[in-house]
Parts: sequence; structure tokens; C-alpha cells
Amino acid sequence: MEIDAPTATNWGPFGRPLFNDPSAQALSRVGVVDVGSNSVRMVVFDGAARSPAYFFNEKVMAGLGTDMATSGRLSPDGKERALSALKRFQLLAEAMGIGPLTAVATAAVREAEDGEEFRHRVLAETGLKLFVIDGEEEARLSAQGVLLGWPGAYGLVCDIGGSSMELAELRDGNVGKRLSSKLGPQRLKTIKGGKKGVSKHIKAEVEKLAEQMGAQRDRLFLVGGSWRAIARIDMDRRGYPLAVLHEYRMSRKSLYKTIDYIQDNDPEELRLRSGLGEGRMALVPLAAQVLKEVIRAFKPYDIAISSYGIREGMLYEQMPQEIRDRDPLIEACRFAESKDARMPGFGRRLLEFVEPLFTARNAPAKRLIKAACLLHDVSWRAHPDYRHEVCFNEVTRANLGGMTHQERVFLGVALFHRYKNNRNGSPFDELFELIDDETKQRAEILGKALRFGAMLTASEDQPMGKLKYQPKKKRLELHLADGTRGLFGEVAEARLQSLAQSLGGVDVSVKGR
Repeated sequence: MEIDAPTATNWGPFGRPLFNDPSAQALSRVGVVDVGSNSVRMVVFDGAARSPAYFFNEKVMAGLGTDMATSGRLSPDGKERALSALKRFQLLAEAMGIGPLTAVATAAVREAEDGEEFRHRVLAETGLKLFVIDGEEEARLSAQGVLLGWPGAYGLVCDIGGSSMELAELRDGNVGKRLSSKLGPQRLKTIKGGKKGVSKHIKAEVEKLAEQMGAQRDRLFLVGGSWRAIARIDMDRRGYPLAVLHEYRMSRKSLYKTIDYIQDNDPEELRLRSGLGEGRMALVPLAAQVLKEVIRAFKPYDIAISSYGIREGMLYEQMPQEIRDRDPLIEACRFAESKDARMPGFGRRLLEFVEPLFTARNAPAKRLIKAACLLHDVSWRAHPDYRHEVCFNEVTRANLGGMTHQERVFLGVALFHRYKNNRNGSPFDELFELIDDETKQRAEILGKALRFGAMLTASEDQPMGKLKYQPKKKRLELHLADGTRGLFGEVAEARLQSLAQSLGGVDVSVKGR
């Protein structure tokens, strides 16, 4: 079944509106449970309305669909494990004081002979109603989850579970064609004919999907635990230094190498090296075969991992367009500033102060400058000797959407220099290398401008003065406002000189002393 667009009388599986006010900046805490063929997961969302954060996230590899392909019924052990997890989740939700949990069930429950019976048992023993969705609706919600993280995303979304694999087309920020297939690795285990028979079956099924979907040469977004596991192995094989799966990019060439690597190495060794669970690793070899055929058939220009899927898509479903149109990165940073900064709102004035330094063509995107200004003071509670490290760690590993790994590192380097002049002897050298020297330099300039600008105010309404940068003349001017003269002491002057050095050793003059 398809979840209708929310109306005043229909709010889909939530049964209530999540975004009463289209101008809302924050989301009231909401819990979602996804009952899949492999796992049962509960996520509690909180935080910025446009960029909800994970207040709580727990998964149990119940294996509901383990026996589906042979028996047509849910796994007896899987049902008990799933039910146990759902009871726990319900108790946790009550303890957290959140509204009723919203639970969605996918391929295993919708196709099993005893799926309806299991739903009734869940309702009787936990009070939780399982909202069962069909394959095309699963594809649509997964694609909307991708849109939550990537506004305006375009390409092909591929969501794999234990019993099925869904495809959805994204164009101009909208979901287009949708298909569902039976290419889940749990189901593929029962295909006859050995490795050759499985390989032949996968190839034939993917070719049918490609024929129905048509040309899809843009980005391929991968959603689902088995794809994330393959990405973990790809990171390990490449020695990639940033262990953040969301927005992790891979080329076709790299993935082909990783798929061969999976086939040529001992699964247990790969599991231990990549930190994967036994249940997940058991599905990886078959999932890797499917992925290889998907890449061959669709030939995407690159591949990106999305940590957002059905659960996030359900939230996106209810978002008014006014909220959807916001930048998820800026919304998350604005929420962090309002919650954790010493002077909420100062980030806007700091942005106005540092902007004159970035007028050239090669300046970083304004949204990244704005994000850095909003986040410049949210880590003030950390020990002064470690604030630069805490800032870098938090922004590069945070649950933030709308940002590439390179943008994470840029933002991290900028906030690193908000608290420290140089990067010598830093434990983050490997991560710094994810961006080129010119980008590192721009991040350093931004960070040192934040470091200096933060000294030019003592209250929320005090004027900061202005910077005037003339790169061709190699001049930097500071025009002090009336209220800032007394704040411009020797430490502030040293920070201004440090900023000038990062700009290439420009001459500095101070007006209005």
C-alpha cells in the first residue's frame, strides 16, 4: 500500500502531524521502528526540523525473513527475537516520554504466510501496530530519505534488504519510476545451480530492472545495511581515514576491486577487519554479486552511500515545502548554536565580519562559511587544551546531512584553527589530506578569522567593526567600531597578525584606535 500525502485527517503511519508549524525550527522527539527481513531497528529523531539527529538508534539482527524463500513463513526464531526487540523498544519509548512509536514492516512481513498473524501478535503483546508497505512504496520512502540528506538530489536510489531490492529514480528533487525485485541476499541463498546458477539469476533479474528503469547514468545512491557493509570493506581496503558512511563516495573501478577483494578473501577475516556483525557479513558475498551487476547494467558516474532511508523518508513525507527547501547543514548548525553556544545569534554577526575575506572566485561556498560561524563556539565546554581537537572530531564525525566528506574536513580544519594557530603534530594529518593544500589554506584563513573576530565583542548587541581586504594590494584593514577599541588588546592584535600571515603575509592597518 502507498502512504498518501499527509492531510488534515490522514497522517500516514504516524497518525498525527509532526510539523504543525511550517516555520518550525525544531522537531518534537519522534520514534520510528523499521521491521525488515534482516533487522529490527528503532530510531528516535530529535533536533533541527530540516535535519533531524539520532537521539537514539538501536538495531537487532532478528532475521525474520531467513526461512521465507523455502518455507514461505517467517523464521520462528526470528519472530521471537523481533518480538523481544519490539517489547524493549516500546518500554524505551515510554521511558523517554515520547509519543507512540510508529512501526513500518517491509518484505518479510508483507509476503509471509504468517505475516498477518505476526502483526496481530505484535499488537496484542506490545500495543504496537505494524504498518505494512509494498515494494514500490518502500522504494519511494527510501528515495525520500535520500532527499532529506541531499536536497535536489538526482540519480538512482537502490535500497537492499534481506528479501528484496528496490529501485527509485530521483529527478529535480522528486521521486519518479519505482521498482521492487526479489534480489535480497536471504532469498538468493535458495537459488539452485550453485554459484553459476546464482550468478546467472542475478544477471537476468538486474537486466530486466535496467530495461524497465531505462538509462540511469547519474549518481547511484546505495541504501541498506548490506551496501553499508560493502562500503566498510571498501574503506578498509583503501585505507580510507574517515569512518563516516553517509556521503562516502566510490567509483565503479574502486567497487569492482572491492567486490573481487570480498570474493578472494576469508569472510571472517574481512568481518573482523571491518567491524561487521556475523549476521550482516553472512549476506555480504551475495549482496556484492548483486551490486556488481547493478553497476554493470546502469553504469553510474559515481556511487554514494546514504545512511538515510525509509525512516527518514517517512519524516520527509510530512515536511511542508517550506521546511524541505531549507539547507539541512545550515539548519543543523543553527540548532546547535541555539542550544550550545554562549551567545546564540552571534554567528550571524560573525559571518558579516569574515565575509570580506572571501570575495575571490575560489572562495569556499558561502554555506560552509556560514556553518563555521554558527558552530564556532558550540564546543566551549571542552578543556581549552583540546578544544581544537574536539571541534575537528565533532564536525567530521557528526550526523550531518548535505555535506560531502571533503566539506566535512574543510569545516573541521576551519574550526580547528578557531582554537589553534597551527596544525603541526596534529593527530589528524591523514584526514587533512582528504582536501588539497589550497582548500586547507582557505579553511585556515576562515578559522583564524573566527578566532580573531570572537575577541571583538563582549555582548550580544555590541558592534564588531569591519574588515577590508585588498588581495591585489596585499592589504588588510581593520576598522574598529566605537565599542571595540578597548577590546583590541595585544592578544587580539597577535591574532590579527596571524590571520594576515595566513593570507600570504599581507600588510595590516588598524583604523579607529
